[in-house]
Amino acid sequence: MGLVTADMSVSLDLVGAGRDQSLEHPFGPAVGERFHTWMFEHGEESADEIAGILDAGAFIMGRHMFDPHRGEWDLGWTGWWGPEPPYRAPVFVLCSRPREPLTMEGGTTFHFVTEGPTVALERARAAAGERNVSIAGGVTTLNGYLAAGVVDELRLHVAPFTLGEGLRVFDDVPDLTMVPAASRTTPHVTHLTFRRA
Repeated sequence: MGLVTADMSVSLDLVGAGRDQSLEHPFGPAVGERFHTWMFEHGEESADEIAGILDAGAFIMGRHMFDPHRGEWDLGWTGWWGPEPPYRAPVFVLCSRPREPLTMEGGTTFHFVTEGPTVALERARAAAGERNVSIAGGVTTLNGYLAAGVVDELRLHVAPFTLGEGLRVFDDVPDLTMVPAASRTTPHVTHLTFRRA
């Protein structure tokens, strides 16, 4: 069985999503694209980290990472990533409303899990086989798995700005000990890796 990993782009004050998220502002209007300029505008500086984010046999994400809408599903919505999402593996979306699996180009199938995070992790582990399972986000989903003590490796990609408010990594996570494993800095981001003690 592989590891449970997690990647999250955050501000210096560990905010991973700002307030007032919407279709027009996926991370909130105060954030814009600043969380991910290191990835999309300066990706050549962080090629190994980007490859590491996508190197998993299955992924787990919360509904709001998949979908900006609330309430009933908009069945015309197929995610933020266009017809060929980058995951190329099964993605298990935590949600409260059922939806049929959604198969996309390139090997990504979104499975919608209403039975909770434990079942989503079981299904992701079964799908991944010997490969890693990645907790893809958002912040609330990551914090839930951190609180459950199942994240083996946490990789934070720290952008050099603060927000002052929003959803923070480690909020409502009880006492947790992790061991620093790696760090690397570019002019646009600091990559920090921690492993479960």
